[in-house]
Amino acid sequence: MKQSSKKISTGTAALYCRLSRDDNMDSESNSIQNQKKILQKAAKDKGYTDTIFFVDDGITGTTMKRPGFQKMIAAIEAGYISAVFVKDLSRLGRNYIEVGRLTEEFFPLHDVRLVAVSDGVDSDEGEDDFTPFKNIMNEYYAKDISKKRRIVNKMKGNAGIPLSPPPYGYIKNPDDPWFWVIDPEATEVVRCIYRLALEGNGPLQIATALGNMGALNPSAYRTSKGISKGGSKSTVEPTKWGHTTIKKILTTQEYCGDVINFKSYSKSYKMKRRIENRSENRAIFLNVHEPIIDRPTWEKVQALKGGTRRKRPTVTQEPSVFSGYLKCPVYQNVQAVRAGARRKCQENQGASSGTEKAGR
Repeated sequence: MKQSSKKISTGTAALYCRLSRDDNMDSESNSIQNQKKILQKAAKDKGYTDTIFFVDDGITGTTMKRPGFQKMIAAIEAGYISAVFVKDLSRLGRNYIEVGRLTEEFFPLHDVRLVAVSDGVDSDEGEDDFTPFKNIMNEYYAKDISKKRRIVNKMKGNAGIPLSPPPYGYIKNPDDPWFWVIDPEATEVVRCIYRLALEGNGPLQIATALGNMGALNPSAYRTSKGISKGGSKSTVEPTKWGHTTIKKILTTQEYCGDVINFKSYSKSYKMKRRIENRSENRAIFLNVHEPIIDRPTWEKVQALKGGTRRKRPTVTQEPSVFSGYLKCPVYQNVQAVRAGARRKCQENQGASSGTEKAGR
């Protein structure tokens, strides 16, 4: 009787899927749904019935710090995984050094079988001499895409097209997504922040005031509108504002209607950390979209130290130039409480003195 050629395996197979913006040109074949179907069938054909998916959607392969990928690595180190299935080696990553370390050291050390379906790689069937070259080509693809994207971004940036997503208070123009229009609801909050700053409130005071008003912070507001910005979800309370967020809003020149491109850059496509660009290397285009804050108001706020911080009294106790014009509600409340305490103390002393006289 003819025996089945199917290899019966034991253990759990990890089915890893990854998709990034670089795959948009071939989104159908590289979609997460398509990868899942291919991997599920391949695992079944290899004899694996116990499978688990690990997915990274919208994350580049040039970094190995991917949530789904890291969970899979942790499961392998814990001894739960006996095989890893990917559509092709580029799904593991586009860093040939790191992927090479995985295929030649990490997987063999943990006795994990690697199957790259489209590349015809199966570590149980022996080494593939072309695997290192495939990893190099996968990284070259990422490098080439990065180079082309930089060229396109440079052309767009020098033409006045915003390279960054719209700041809080703006949304993309539905008729022309390259530019921004005002978001009425968020705009009122931005204007409120500037009014409070001009009244002498610091970032922490403004953050507290917004929380008391019940205003949603930018992250929670985007979530409420169904706008995704990527990255991990915020665990902060929806109405809790940070003073750093307030500082950023108070120093954002785009609220004057301007577009500022090339504010930061990265030294390499492998480096995700952005480096702040010098002012002379930036491209500034004035009055491109409708302003939220008029320029004189924005400049007044910038004239205040750090946008909102008041100057401390000098050792000579000279009055501030804002004395008599700006009042702090918190300070006034404290002064009122102190004055009331003094009056009560004086009344008690008077009553005590009267009792003493009566006794004499």
